[in-house]
Amino acid sequence: MATAPELLNSPSEIAIRPMRIADVAEVLAIERAAYQFPWSEGIFRDCLRVGYVCRVVTVERQIMAYGVMSLGAGEAHILNLCVGESYRCHGVGRRLLTALIERAALAGMVEAFLEVRPSNTAAIRLYLALGFQQVGTRRGYYQAAGGREDAAVLKRALRSAAAPG
Repeated sequence: MATAPELLNSPSEIAIRPMRIADVAEVLAIERAAYQFPWSEGIFRDCLRVGYVCRVVTVERQIMAYGVMSLGAGEAHILNLCVGESYRCHGVGRRLLTALIERAALAGMVEAFLEVRPSNTAAIRLYLALGFQQVGTRRGYYQAAGGREDAAVLKRALRSAAAPG
């Protein structure tokens, strides 16, 4: 089996496609490996059921990353974005986040929001590089081993596809 860098640098097609119910088990495995307090299978199924924008990044049919985003009232809210450990630092997260931002703009959303643990410096670097700015803090937002952890709230303005310029 090829390693992550070999797959990402091979002529194999890296694709971003809608998540399906059949993908939930593979997505859940990535989620559980990445987080001490992961989302449940039910949460992913509910996101699909209610029509959130749920995407997976695949190479040779293997899921390497996923993202979940809600859209409404002119705002996109990126609820979950995760890259499998062996695929991190290869531009996969950047590609997925860019695709989600583009989808939100095409849907006419004006702003995108997300929360991130202040301890997740790699994610924060990505978000800042893609134009997000911190606009606030949610106290005790995340479950943590020692109780609760704050979340940094980040926002980015979006240009709607219908907007001039």
